[in-house]
Amino acid sequence: MRLTPFHLAIPVRDIDEARHFYGELLGFPEGRSADYWIDFDMFGHQLVTHLDEDMAAAPIVHNPVDGHEIPIPHFGVVLSIAAWEALRVRVEGFVEEFVVEPYVRFAGEPGEQRTMFFLDPSGNALEFKAFADIESQLFATD
Repeated sequence: MRLTPFHLAIPVRDIDEARHFYGELLGFPEGRSADYWIDFDMFGHQLVTHLDEDMAAAPIVHNPVDGHEIPIPHFGVVLSIAAWEALRVRVEGFVEEFVVEPYVRFAGEPGEQRTMFFLDPSGNALEFKAFADIESQLFATD
């Protein structure tokens, strides 16, 4: 499986707040930027935050998965377990409330994974997950 970087553009209510959250707190390197947008290197993927000063909090829909209410929409990256653990330690230092606390989902089943969900300051839901063997487990069905 050869993976290529994705590009995702999301709205944010405050560009400086986004720079602090994604750049300083999460540690994503900043790429190009202007007064109304910032490119971030999100584990090799291009995340672009675009200012929406009139951004209204959209209601978040939740779907039940493995006993948790999962926010829809959400986005994130699949990491190695070591990278996920390092990120977990980092975000536990600043995330005051997780949507879903870090845990092992589907334990002992195909697709077993570590996962965590939290919101950025603009209310965008993020999920970061990890598999012991990404290539064989990412789309495992049995």
